[in-house]
Amino acid sequence: MRAIVWSDDALNDFDSALFYVAKDNNIAADLIADRVDSALKTLASIPIGHPGRVEGTYEKRVLKTPYIIAYALNEETLTILRVIHSSRDWRKNSWPD
Repeated sequence: MRAIVWSDDALNDFDSALFYVAKDNNIAADLIADRVDSALKTLASIPIGHPGRVEGTYEKRVLKTPYIIAYALNEETLTILRVIHSSRDWRKNSWPD
């Protein structure tokens, strides 16, 4: 299994998303966190995402959430680059604003 490394941008994305959801529903925020964690563990052992919109990256939708994990991959490491809400404007070869 690959080591999971979070970029600062991904941590900020994830923390912001959980904070936003938790304002109205702590249980929903916990559920999102659990589903992202589960998706990351799966990706670390079996990278089942698809080529990303940004060159050299991959993407995986987190099941039963509106979030997409953008990541880079090598033999030893799964690097989480961003955690992005699917409603964000996301053009090819750039991250959402």
